[in-house]
Amino acid sequence: MSRAQISALVFGVGGFGALVAATASNEWKVTTRASSVITATWVYQGLWMNCAGNALGSFHCRPHFTIFKVEGYIQACRGLMIAAVSLGFFASIFALIGMKCTKVGGSDKAKAKIACLAGIVFILSGLCSMTGCSLYANKITTEFFDPLFVEQKYELGAALFIGWAGASLCIIGGVIFCFSISDNSKAPRMGYTYNGATSVMSSRTKYHGREGDLKTSNPSKQFDKNAYV
Repeated sequence: MSRAQISALVFGVGGFGALVAATASNEWKVTTRASSVITATWVYQGLWMNCAGNALGSFHCRPHFTIFKVEGYIQACRGLMIAAVSLGFFASIFALIGMKCTKVGGSDKAKAKIACLAGIVFILSGLCSMTGCSLYANKITTEFFDPLFVEQKYELGAALFIGWAGASLCIIGGVIFCFSISDNSKAPRMGYTYNGATSVMSSRTKYHGREGDLKTSNPSKQFDKNAYV
């Protein structure tokens, strides 16, 4: 089993798990600490729900009831994260099939192609997640530093950092999978030749040929016996 494929599988599957956690999290953006100290309440917003909590420890979450009233950048981030999770799922399956230790997938050459395909899908998954998290973070920072924006300002939530980390792991794992195909091409292949089954006649001719060689190689013994008769 190749160590490169093992490390690539660990990076890819770990990144896929981080993408799932980031997509399901409600902490994509949180209220600023300055306003939280005054009001003693915290507001968390994610792709699917809005949550609010207070200093007493009570939290209340409300989902987005309709998709048409959700802002455009949130819908775009939803689509990108769903695509990232879907691609990561299929990439994990392709990676398991392309591993040398598994018995499915065909020959080593076919497994190498499947592993390379898994690497490409992992890279696409990481790029989708990176784009979605960056788009959401850009919206938050633009509103935060805009002096004309008078509504509630938010900071970057933990889900964004989890999404960036998962995207990086997926991209690293995908690159390793793509380069692991060179290990299979460098592996030496033993060639075997089939000479075919030897027939009885050929073996007899070889035997008589050897007897003739022995007679010709020892002519002195024949001449010695005839000389003294």
